[in-house]
Order: sequence, then structure tokens, then C-alpha cells
Amino acid sequence: MENLEEQRDCLESPLIPQSQQGFAKDEILGEVKKQLLLAGPLVSVNFLVFALQLISVMFVGHLGNLPLSGASMATSFASVTGFSLLRGMASALDTFCGQSFGAKQYHMLGIHLQGSLLVLLTASIPLAFIWANAASILLFFGQDPEIAAEAGKYARFMLPSIFGFAIQECHIRFLQAQNNVVPMMIISGFTTLLHILVCWILVFKSGLGNKGPALANAFSYWTNALLLVLYVRTSPSCKKTWTGYSMEAFYGILKFLKLSIPSAIMLSLEIWSFEMMVLLSGLLPNPKLETSVLAISTRASNELGAGRPRAARLAICVTLLMVVTEGTVIGTVMISGRKYWGYLYSKDEQVVKYVGQMLLLIAASHLIDGIQS
Repeated sequence: MENLEEQRDCLESPLIPQSQQGFAKDEILGEVKKQLLLAGPLVSVNFLVFALQLISVMFVGHLGNLPLSGASMATSFASVTGFSLLRGMASALDTFCGQSFGAKQYHMLGIHLQGSLLVLLTASIPLAFIWANAASILLFFGQDPEIAAEAGKYARFMLPSIFGFAIQECHIRFLQAQNNVVPMMIISGFTTLLHILVCWILVFKSGLGNKGPALANAFSYWTNALLLVLYVRTSPSCKKTWTGYSMEAFYGILKFLKLSIPSAIMLSLEIWSFEMMVLLSGLLPNPKLETSVLAISTRASNELGAGRPRAARLAICVTLLMVVTEGTVIGTVMISGRKYWGYLYSKDEQVVKYVGQMLLLIAASHLIDGIQS
């Protein structure tokens, strides 16, 4: 009878140990510090990466309303049909690399990185064909012919961007899982500063007009990607996690697809809801939207991989608190400056007015979306 009771107790016990105790003050403060050290540079990296397209659209805006409309629509089209899908697929590395790092299986991070590169670069090929036919697709959905033509030109000159973006995203997730985020911030900062100079040259000195910023996007994404590749291959901090190319990367592709495809769909639906507002108002989405998601997925994956589910729960609770705080602050900034943000894009009073009206909705959705993410 005693053996039967012991077996029943084992069957009823949870796979992950449950803790009835709350979290101590020191634990909470320690977790806040860990997440700020991770999320701070991640905020900078995400903003700087997003700023590449933002800066390009700003330069185009000074060429007139039609080039601005075309560039804004092309940027949103590229996000909907390319960038959001690739970013969602790359987010699967948050789980695979995060858990491998937490479990001290360091060599597996390099294997996962190689598999993700194979998948994302392959997926980029059909997406590039979609970009090449952006004008026809936009016309099919009833967009203004002039704007569709401008957007089509802009999208075609952005074609090389998609491959550089795929490489960049995989390496960002690879480094992020190791909490090695400062180098990403430095590289992204350098690329963004260089992007401003390249945009100025291609727009005002080369005579390319609105095609210049599109080419600048491609140049900057590839610059960022190549610098990240160089860092991973040569840095002593990645010596354990990058051990060279391996055929083992092919064996994990199916497993990667099973997680990356649902991730791509979820993130794409989230971003598409913002891009619909972009297409209607010319307003770009908030770059800090995903910062809380990145921080929580990395921290939780590390702790679960290391066999510390209680620490993972603490990471989730702290992140929710930080998301509410960040959403409130950013929403306040959006609303306070809603009458002025539009001037960064255009001097047209009507454009500025519409941007201000949309920011009221964006501010509220930013807070709500952060919580649900």
C-alpha cells in the first residue's frame, strides 16, 4: 500500500516544482537590475535599427508630399511583407539560444544560429520577388496610381536590404541570448550615424532623389550585418558559442521551423495592425514596442534552461511592471508632443495635424500592446 501511495504522489507532483513563498525584496531588486542591464541596450539597439528607415523617410519628406507618401507606403509594405516575417522567424532563437545558454550548452548557440541563417535567407528569396512587384500589388489593392508607382521604385531599390536584415536579426538574437548586448548597441550606433551621412549624399548630392534613401537602407543593413558577423567570428566573448560551421545545423531546421513559423505569424499580425495605421496616416510604429518582449523572452529562457522556474516567474512579474511603467511614460511623451512630431516628416500642416490625431490612438495602443505581448 505504501508503494502505491508513493507512486501516486509521484504521478501527481508537478514537472516544475511549485513554490508557495513570495519573492523577497532583494530578489525583486536584483531582477530589476538584471532586466535594466539587458533592456537598456536593447532599447537602444531596437531604436537605432528602426531609425534607419525613420531617417530615410525624413530625408524623403523634404523632397515633397508625393515622394514622402511613396516612401512611407513602401516602408510599410516592406515591413508587412518582409521585415516583420523575418523578425518573427528570428525570434525563435530567443527560445533555442536562451535555453541552450542557460543549460551551459554553449556550442549549440552557434548551431542554432547557422540553422536560422539558412531558413531566413531562403525565406528572403520569395519575399524579394514580392518587393519587386510592389507597385502592381498596391495597385491591385486600390492604392493611388502615382503613390503606388513611387512606392514600387522605392521598394525595388530596397531589395538588397532584406538579405542584410535577415543576417542582422539572427546575429542580434544570438548575442542577446548571451546577454552580450553592448557590442550590438555600439555597432548599431555607428551604422545609424553613418546612415545619416549616406542618406544626405545620396539624396542631395547624387541626384538620385527618393531612390537614394532606399539604397542607403540597403547599405546600412548590410553594414550592420557584416559588422555583427565580424564581431561574432573574432570576439573572445563568442569563443564558446561560435565554434565554426557544422552539418549539425541542418538537423535542427525542422524543429526551428515548427517554432519560427507560428512566431512569425504572431509578430506579423501584431505589426500589421500598426502598419495599417501607417498606410492610412503616414505614421510609423513605435520602435520600443518589442523591447519588453525581447527582455522577458531572454531572461525567462535563460532561467528555464538553467532549471530555475521560480526565477523565470520572477522575471515575468518584473517585466510586466516595467512594461506598464514604460508604456505610461512613452504614451505621455507621445501625447505631449503630438502637435510637433509631424514636422520631422513634413512641413505640410495637414500631415502634421493627422499625425497628432493618430498619436492619441497610438499612445493608448502602445500600453495595451505591451501588456498583451
